[in-house]
Amino acid sequence: QVQLVESGGGLVQAGGSLRLSCAASGRTFSSYAMGWFRQAPGKERELVAAISWSGSTTYYVDSVKGRFTISRDTGKNTVYLQMNTLKPEDTAVYYCAASVRAVVVITATNYDYWGQGTQVTVSS
Repeated sequence: QVQLVESGGGLVQAGGSLRLSCAASGRTFSSYAMGWFRQAPGKERELVAAISWSGSTTYYVDSVKGRFTISRDTGKNTVYLQMNTLKPEDTAVYYCAASVRAVVVITATNYDYWGQGTQVTVSS
């Protein structure tokens, strides 16, 4: 069983930055692939970024490439999402997720554990 707790969300002006953190419990964190999803009101949940168990492979949705960076610290059982040059359209609840599949996982249904979410609001 893995528990995920997100933090770092908040209100920021357009062009600003935030760093989201996802702290994971459980000794097998290092073997899980991790992902960050977001869901805006009235929209479907979408994958923003994902990282393999080793950290060697990452994925980003086109709309955040060059602005967001996903990383993981196995020693701290934590995955991060550094978000720069934020835009109003980045406003959403951001969720951390873990997959036992280890490789980069694109589909939400292939994630096994989810956090409770953290709100990110970008004002124009």
